[in-house]
Amino acid sequence: MTSSTLPVPRAGSRWTGPAGPLRTSSWRTRALEPAVLVAVCAAAGAATYQPLLVIGTCLGAALVALVWVRPVAAAYLLIGLTPLVAGIDRGVLIPVLRPNEALELLMGATLAARWLVGVRSGGVSFGRLDTVSLGVLLLAVTNSVTPLAAMAVRGREITTDDILYSLVLWKLLGLYWIIRASVRTAREVRVCLVVSLGVASIVAVVGVLQSLDLLGVRGVVATYYAQFGNSAAIAVIPRGGSTLSLPAATADLLIMNLAVLTGLWLRERWHPVLFGAAAALLTSGTLAAGEFSSALGLVLAVVLLAWVSRSWAVSAVFGALGAAAAVLVWPVIAARLQGFSMASGVPPSWLGRWHNLTTYFWPELFSRGNVLLGVRPSARVPAEGLRTGWVWIESGYTWLLWGGGIPLFLSFLYFTVVATSRGWSVARSRSDAVGAAGTATFVGFAVIAVLMVFDPHLTYRGSADEAFVLLALTAVPPSREGTAWARRPTRTAGARPAADDAQRTGQTTDDEVVRT
Repeated sequence: MTSSTLPVPRAGSRWTGPAGPLRTSSWRTRALEPAVLVAVCAAAGAATYQPLLVIGTCLGAALVALVWVRPVAAAYLLIGLTPLVAGIDRGVLIPVLRPNEALELLMGATLAARWLVGVRSGGVSFGRLDTVSLGVLLLAVTNSVTPLAAMAVRGREITTDDILYSLVLWKLLGLYWIIRASVRTAREVRVCLVVSLGVASIVAVVGVLQSLDLLGVRGVVATYYAQFGNSAAIAVIPRGGSTLSLPAATADLLIMNLAVLTGLWLRERWHPVLFGAAAALLTSGTLAAGEFSSALGLVLAVVLLAWVSRSWAVSAVFGALGAAAAVLVWPVIAARLQGFSMASGVPPSWLGRWHNLTTYFWPELFSRGNVLLGVRPSARVPAEGLRTGWVWIESGYTWLLWGGGIPLFLSFLYFTVVATSRGWSVARSRSDAVGAAGTATFVGFAVIAVLMVFDPHLTYRGSADEAFVLLALTAVPPSREGTAWARRPTRTAGARPAADDAQRTGQTTDDEVVRT
């Protein structure tokens, strides 16, 4: 018998192969084939009657597998998709949740399961609760547990609206930990920032076109991003709410990405024309939002960028870009300035804001000791005669006292201090992409703290997600992989100084970054 000839077993004999006797399959193996067959039949039947459900399930399974193998994909997906879908109402595509909230829940559950498997195998350990994480946790607790407990003690009815609003800061805390758990190196941080800039540019383009009513964009936004189905407001009001369906949130998102762009450019020195074009686009989108508070936030952001980077030339550059952007979106600005020609001398929206605060919120807030522990987590009250049926709190600091009282107010102050401090420290000490994230974190939360005088910018959809993502990226430690390109070269005997090499090759040294 040649080596290529296989032995033929005799009748009644037991086949033996190279690995030994062929074992009889276990009951688990025997049960697997029928189970797979039943699953395939069920999927085929479901595809006939609910094709979108099957497609969504398959897509979700693919995303789970991708994130399990490559966790950083969770950060890329959330950063890239959230600004594009955050303006879609709850229940339109997914029951109860917005699309970005459903994606965050899926990514968080996958990473949590992966982490639990690692803990069981001893591969990972429990992380340390730093001051920033403590600050976010305090915000979440004082906006949910504290006011809900106070309502229960007082015998007040806890509505579904209260529950949903009390979960907002927990969602942001979850997003913060998802980014921290999935992004590990400065190289990955850089990819996150580039993705953020790309998506913000799309949001800015949509906002500008919407505000100027060009290319039919306003109609598309009114169809898919109308809150409570109120498409008439989008069709009439010339403001760039873009895919966030909220002009102030859009402006906040673009301001933070303007800080990201500046931080990256000061460290990597991209082509000036590319930097100028991107900065002009983000500035135009901010002004196209048509919000007075957003224009104030843009000016404040420019000043803070010049301060943290020690490059006052930045303010001059952005001043010129802001003037050009104002010319581009002048119809939006002119429409807003018409409000000062009213008999009262101020825009009607300002009078409406004051009326709502003094009629619906302040009387109840400052009575019966409600300011101590807050009134309720819900940041709106029902009002008859309005198209939406609700009146929202149009003051961020009033919202803090309304939603959680003195504990939430103090938690916000503590959180703002630790968040801006981390951003400043990282921006001044890191010359890589993490330093750029630190610049944006410092600028973003400082602007939010000021604009909270007007609206609750801390929890705005899309922009709040961006702020907490940037905050999480500042926690990435230095690594050999992520910062090798940013380390200062060691000068040896007879070697040309680093600054001379940089001038010859067009690169930027760490000393130049610090001086700027």
